[in-house]
Amino acid sequence: MAASATPLSALHQALRQARAGDWHAAHEIVQQHEGDSHADWIHAVLHRIEGDLGNARYWYRRCGRTPSETESPQAELARIADVLDDQQQTKPRRKGST
Repeated sequence: MAASATPLSALHQALRQARAGDWHAAHEIVQQHEGDSHADWIHAVLHRIEGDLGNARYWYRRCGRTPSETESPQAELARIADVLDDQQQTKPRRKGST
């Protein structure tokens, strides 16, 4: 799975929109970052929410993940947020930043 090159702020914004029920806004954000593994994962979950499971499976394959049979889309979005938070915390700081 490729590392995320998309700004984390964009991914978090997509998650906020999706969790608030604004599917279209979230979808627009992830489409702008197609090819990023985390954006593609969010994209997959959005299509689960939409009920388009064939398209969701396509995006799961793109991000190298398997769709969950038991986890709700909302729980999966929360898990993605946790993964992004963990990634942000482990990111090395640049010299001179506080």
